[in-house]
Amino acid sequence: MATLAHSLRKPQQLWGWFWEFLKDELLPYPGRAGTVARMVIAATLIMIVCMTFRVPYAFQGAIYALLISRESPRATLQSSWILFFVTGIGAVYLLASVWFVISIPVLHFLWVIGSLFLSFYAISVLRDYITAVAFANLISVGIPLWDRHLPAETNVEDTLWVCLTVVIAVVITGSVELAFARLRPGDELVLPITERLSAVASVLRCYAEGRPVDPAAEQKVIRLEVVGTSMLRRILRRSGYTQQYTANMGGVAALTGRLVDLAATLTQLEFEIPEGSRRRFEELAATIDSIREQLIRRELPDPVQFDPDEQSAAAVPLLSEMEHTVTLIPQVFANSRPDQESLPAAGDLPVPTLLLPDAFVNPDHLRFALRGCLAASSCYVLYNAVDWPGISTSVTTCLLTALSTIGASRQKQVLRLTGAAMGGFIFGMGSQIFVLPYLNSIGGFTILFVFVTAFSGWVMTSSTRLSYFGLQVALAYYLINLQEFAIVTSLALARDRVVGVLLGLFMMWVVFDRIWGAPAGVQMRTSFISSLRLLAQLARQPVSADFRVAVRTVFALRERINAQFDQARSLADSVLFEFGPSRQRDLQIRERIRHWQPELRALFLMRVASIKYRLQLPGFELPEAVRAYQREYDEHSAQMLEQVADFIEGKRQELTLTADESTEILGRVLDACRGPESQALPAARV
Repeated sequence: MATLAHSLRKPQQLWGWFWEFLKDELLPYPGRAGTVARMVIAATLIMIVCMTFRVPYAFQGAIYALLISRESPRATLQSSWILFFVTGIGAVYLLASVWFVISIPVLHFLWVIGSLFLSFYAISVLRDYITAVAFANLISVGIPLWDRHLPAETNVEDTLWVCLTVVIAVVITGSVELAFARLRPGDELVLPITERLSAVASVLRCYAEGRPVDPAAEQKVIRLEVVGTSMLRRILRRSGYTQQYTANMGGVAALTGRLVDLAATLTQLEFEIPEGSRRRFEELAATIDSIREQLIRRELPDPVQFDPDEQSAAAVPLLSEMEHTVTLIPQVFANSRPDQESLPAAGDLPVPTLLLPDAFVNPDHLRFALRGCLAASSCYVLYNAVDWPGISTSVTTCLLTALSTIGASRQKQVLRLTGAAMGGFIFGMGSQIFVLPYLNSIGGFTILFVFVTAFSGWVMTSSTRLSYFGLQVALAYYLINLQEFAIVTSLALARDRVVGVLLGLFMMWVVFDRIWGAPAGVQMRTSFISSLRLLAQLARQPVSADFRVAVRTVFALRERINAQFDQARSLADSVLFEFGPSRQRDLQIRERIRHWQPELRALFLMRVASIKYRLQLPGFELPEAVRAYQREYDEHSAQMLEQVADFIEGKRQELTLTADESTEILGRVLDACRGPESQALPAARV
């Protein structure tokens, strides 16, 4: 039997680790330069137009360009008409509602609180991320405007200027995105996935040939492991694709990320490879290449099955795990039609509503809105109490920060604080002292603006471990330098805006992390348990006899399960930066969750595939005998999931239900399908 020896890295000093961390995060990867170029071009054009034509509140448009340009080009273009609509609705809301409260201080205060609550609730429930950005921008500037003791005509005019800034940002960003847009929908998802599959196959082929792993292939797979799949999850969550496409590609992305993790771990091990394992490595690499080519051609991957080899499995333990992960990739498309040979198109069906299906039934949306409203309202009360209107940027900071605060952790708050300090004190005040006094034209300021925007954009396109730092650098710098039609050299204005940014971040940290928060490890565990319980609920559907109610419930559950999967994976990334007495235990739980989640995603997609039979949709009707056994199997499966959730939560000491019992019940379902009533089964779906 071959021996396996782990090659352990020597302990690094803190600075050495930090340098390696920055190097891994800031290295270029395919598509990064193009994304940053779109961000810089859009933000710079918006700045030049607003400065040239003296359009106020240019910082809103520049921040919009950065936030939106890092999404997929197609998603931005598809949402342009929604942005115009939402901007108009927001303006009408501000002007119509404030008319009733402008002269009554108590009602005006309640209006501010209600508007902040509405803004945070919209951020949480709006399906389209770009729409949430536009609405939050409008409210964050509109509230301080109507606090000023100025004629109503002036406030109305400034509100319309804010709307014009958003329109300019939409037109310019949309034009830039149109120039960069790819030809086919879904490329922003399929291409990164196929790139990861190609990197894994390259590593496996080195083992198959019995030679050391190529250094370039090793570095690429390690870099992809560091980058993770957070950007893919963000694109899926905010793209507006159909639920089926989102679920399918979310499952493929999770399984591909697991393959990259396993391949990166494999490169850190030293082992002897028997001849049988070399054959398995070659077969696995060929299978991955086949799946990659089918995804590129938008075809459904063919089912995969590997021959077990106990001897080689003992020699290379991770090989069996990788084979099992690859076999799950075709299974995530189980909810596609059996006669369908191509991938479900990303843009086949438009999203029917602006809101998420669980917008009014998921209590998490309400909790998020209450927390965000408390943070922003505290800032509002504080700067009015001390009569310091210059720090009203704290409210803007709360709303813009909330666009990326769902699932926040201490690590993200540290990044926000340090990013705001760099953007405000180093780039903002530093340029006011050492650079801006020597500039006398917009050309020189544009060069400085491009430099800061490129730096922020490059950091924003890192993984979630660092991207928030770049966002806060840009936010602080823009709030200082894009609120006047001239080069700002007053340190008092810069001081006020930086203090406002820091106050907003502090309040968000207090509310989200101290008052209503929990360590990332606890949230990760809670999110994973919640996904198990939601899967159990899905297994029991439909509960209602009303078909419309049943369908809405299923759609809402699908949305919540997908959200819990994404949140658990995002929090698993944040656990690495949590320190304390529970760190080792949290890391162990993290590894188990990362191992279990791809299989749970596959189970989820198979559950979604079978829901059409339980709903008795046309063409999917089942005989009563088969349905009875299916209900028994579904109930047993739901109880197993609930028992596992109780066990992880500490409410149960042992599991009384087993997978063997589920297999036995499933056998009875198959026997019923072969019985006398088999003629009543759907002809093409037996």
